[in-house]
Amino acid sequence: MRPGLNIIDREENERRTAVKLSVRDRDLGSLVAEARHKVSSQIRLPAGYRLEWTGSFENQQRAQKRLAVVVPVTIAAIFFLLFIAFDSAKFAVLILLTVPFAAAGGIMALPLAGLNISVAALVGFVALFGVSIQNSVILVTRIRELRREGKEMILSIKEGATSRVRPMVMTALMAMLGLLPMALSNGVGAETARPFAVVIIGGLIPGTVLTLFILPLLYPLFESQEDRSMFALNLEEQGRTSPPEAG
Repeated sequence: MRPGLNIIDREENERRTAVKLSVRDRDLGSLVAEARHKVSSQIRLPAGYRLEWTGSFENQQRAQKRLAVVVPVTIAAIFFLLFIAFDSAKFAVLILLTVPFAAAGGIMALPLAGLNISVAALVGFVALFGVSIQNSVILVTRIRELRREGKEMILSIKEGATSRVRPMVMTALMAMLGLLPMALSNGVGAETARPFAVVIIGGLIPGTVLTLFILPLLYPLFESQEDRSMFALNLEEQGRTSPPEAG
């Protein structure tokens, strides 16, 4: 009689022994990179043995590879839809410029909340981009409507931005207030829910403000000369058809 293993785990007809650990106060990717370096420099496995890093790290790597394909394809699809909607590549680019504004806010919000980049945070960025682009479409559409009515550039920008403050702020507040309990949660599943909510809330605050102030300033740079000529012609026609003022 001699001591032996209580349980022998097997995977693909090979014996397997699992070493588990939990991550605290840092991101999973940097922890595994550091652990790999230390293990490879200090441990020599016997012949016939191999070491694999699986679990949450393997899922994270798989998800990041998928997102590396999904995110560019999604942005390209959004650009195509914007090009069809506005019949202009310039305005599609103008609307997509709000994406960096929102992304910067989401990136800054993560360390402020004590969180790191994770798969849930990356998914949150995708949702954040959708809300930011929606706000930009609302603003640019209104400005173009005013320009088609024959109003001058500055007047159209001022009136369009002013009239769209309420719907844009309401859209952002609806998303932020709805995700606030998730961002403040500490229970089971908070490690997945919190980064998702923090990214969206942190990105919508500067994204909405910058969209209201920066996008109108950039609008004149993206309006084509052909559009300006057409809008000026509409303004002249309105001037000829308007009744004369009483003396």
